[in-house]
Amino acid sequence: MSVIVAVDRDRSQQELVNEGEKLADAFQEELIIVHVMTQATFRELEEESIKKTNKTVGLNDVREMTEGIAADAADEAGVEATPVGLVGDPADEIVSYASEHNASYTVVGGRRRSAVGKALFGSVTQSVLLDAEIPVVTVMHES
Repeated sequence: MSVIVAVDRDRSQQELVNEGEKLADAFQEELIIVHVMTQATFRELEEESIKKTNKTVGLNDVREMTEGIAADAADEAGVEATPVGLVGDPADEIVSYASEHNASYTVVGGRRRSAVGKALFGSVTQSVLLDAEIPVVTVMHES
């Protein structure tokens, strides 16, 4: 069993990863940090690579890149975790990975967006919350 923490690269992930570590420690489970690159971002990298080098970017190279983002999040938080890089629709990939790896919990980030502090989730967070078959812990960030 494991605890999956889904990170992005838009902001510090330390609080999110630390929450995942607490769960993993409490239940004596493996901590896995996942970053998913969207197909659109993959295509942008592909186009940029073709323009600069006349070569495509290999899927393994992209997975290594996304795994590096997950590893950086672990390093930033000072935790030991298994970094995983995936490519596809972030919500679908997170839910599928958690299901395939028999995860106990998925930890995702959300944002507070309104002046009165009403929690509005981003589309990835909302989709994970609605589609996951396991508990989802949401760590709120100020927007």
